[in-house]
Formats: sequence, C-alpha cells, structure tokens
Amino acid sequence: MKRTIINIDEEKCIGCSLCINACEQGAIQLVDGKARLISEDYCDGLGKCLPKCPVDAIQLEEREAKAFDKEASLQRKAASEAPTSPAAASLGCGCPGTASKTISRNDAPASQPQQSYNPSQLRQWPVQIKLVPVHAPYLENSHLLVAADCTAFAYGNIHQEFMRNKVTLIGCPKLDEGDYSEKLTAILQNNNIKSLTVLRMEVPCCSGIANAAKNALINSGKMIPWNIVTISTDGEILED
Repeated sequence: MKRTIINIDEEKCIGCSLCINACEQGAIQLVDGKARLISEDYCDGLGKCLPKCPVDAIQLEEREAKAFDKEASLQRKAASEAPTSPAAASLGCGCPGTASKTISRNDAPASQPQQSYNPSQLRQWPVQIKLVPVHAPYLENSHLLVAADCTAFAYGNIHQEFMRNKVTLIGCPKLDEGDYSEKLTAILQNNNIKSLTVLRMEVPCCSGIANAAKNALINSGKMIPWNIVTISTDGEILED
C-alpha cells in the first residue's frame, strides 16, 4: 500500500538519539551510531520525530510501505525501553550508550592526606550551556571547555587536565531540548575566545555536542585553535 512514512538520511544523522526518544512507536533504533527505521509497520507516519532532529536528517515521504501495525509497534516500544544488556547493545539492539556494565577498580582508601586532594578548577557559575549569558564577563579572552555532563564523572582528573585555566560549559545533547549550535555561535561571535576544547564521551549520542561546537565555529566565521577529546565509558582518553 502507498502511505506517508519517514525517510532517514544516514549521511546527515549525527546519532544524537533525539528522534528515538521522540518516537512513540519505537520505530527508530540506533545502529552503528546512526538512526534507522527498523520496520515500516512500526512507523505511524505522523512525523513527531522530525522537529527533534537538529540536522534535518528526517523527512516524510509518500511511498509503498507496509501498513502501520499499532499493536506491534507498542510491543516494540515496550521492549526498547526495557533494560539492555551489554551483549544486546553490541548487536545493535538498543542504544549502546545506555548499556549497563560494571567497571572493576581497586577500592580507594577511606581517608587520604589533605595535600593529596586537588582543589576545584571551576572558574565561573553557572556552567550549563543554556544558562550561561552570552555576554558574561568571564567569557572575554577565555579558553573555552565545552564538556558533556558525563565526562566529569568518567574522567577522574578532569579539573587538573581539562578545566584548569578554562571557562567550563556543560550539557547533554541526549537529554537537553534543542541544539547547542546557536548558543555556542553567539558566544563565539560576541567574545574573544582564545581556544575551544570539546570533551565528549564515546557513546554515539555524545557526537551531538561535538557537532554543535563544529557548527558554531563555522557559523561564527572565526578561526581559533580547537580540538575534540573523547573519553571512554571506563574513564580512558580515546582521542586527543
């Protein structure tokens, strides 16, 4: 039968998972870091996922497709929201960023000498990207760190290695509404930013914060030193 259904451009997709959260039918899944329509009969064709995509990678089109099966789609949605094992995630069944795992570490001593602790390197407040004023005085002539929320908990020495002598902005592209590109563009355009460091996790949805920073640099028209550092879920630096 011919009906309206979504089409996902995988070339544009950044793997942010916002469309997956928006789909009430469980019709979209993250596979190899890209959103994919897993079955035509799960898609109701209403397009609630479209406005959530920050890169316009989803369109509605009229074409030959299976009829919408509401009961099957709801069953799929319930299954997709169930806890996902690491093995299942590795097979593409659910977002790998939500896969549960235990990280083995040696127990830290209950108390340590005071001099072994490093002081906080946070230089400003607030830190959330959406709350930071574009014209905040601390942004002028600053080195900017844009970090995904989870990096502060995954990487133990984040204050000394990344936050020191930088203004820190944090966010989560999977949980926050909208895209950070516009806000970061305004910050770059209205302040003399000396450098930009992006600190992200290895999970696919975290590519959203890196892409927002890249787009902001392009849109601002400024050429400044910048780099992206990726942290693994067990706290190791993967790329620098």
